[in-house]
Amino acid sequence: MGVAATRLAICERAASAVEFALVLPSLAALLIGGIYSGILVYSAAGLHIAVEQAARCYSVNATQCGSPSTAQTYAANQYYGMNTPAFTASKQTCGHQVSGTVTIAFTAVVTNVSVPLSATACFP
Repeated sequence: MGVAATRLAICERAASAVEFALVLPSLAALLIGGIYSGILVYSAAGLHIAVEQAARCYSVNATQCGSPSTAQTYAANQYYGMNTPAFTASKQTCGHQVSGTVTIAFTAVVTNVSVPLSATACFP
């Protein structure tokens, strides 16, 4: 083994850079996955709250939410989260029911992921 090869084998100046390059993809995937998970939970909570509030409004506030279309509009205004959900309102045996569905799409490194969310609330 030559002197230059021995010096290169002993040199540790680039060890931190190599370790960082090996860890960076995993760290980035973990960070982005955590952000996507947070967005998904935020949107699911927003959909759940919107249908609950709209079902209650449809049941007790006839001036603001007296018809299915006004209850759907009210639900759309109460929603917070990604994308625009579709709401339906109707009178059922349980009371005034409002349902909402939305699909949240994420772009992963090698594929696209679509997560359908739905929520239903019925207020007597």
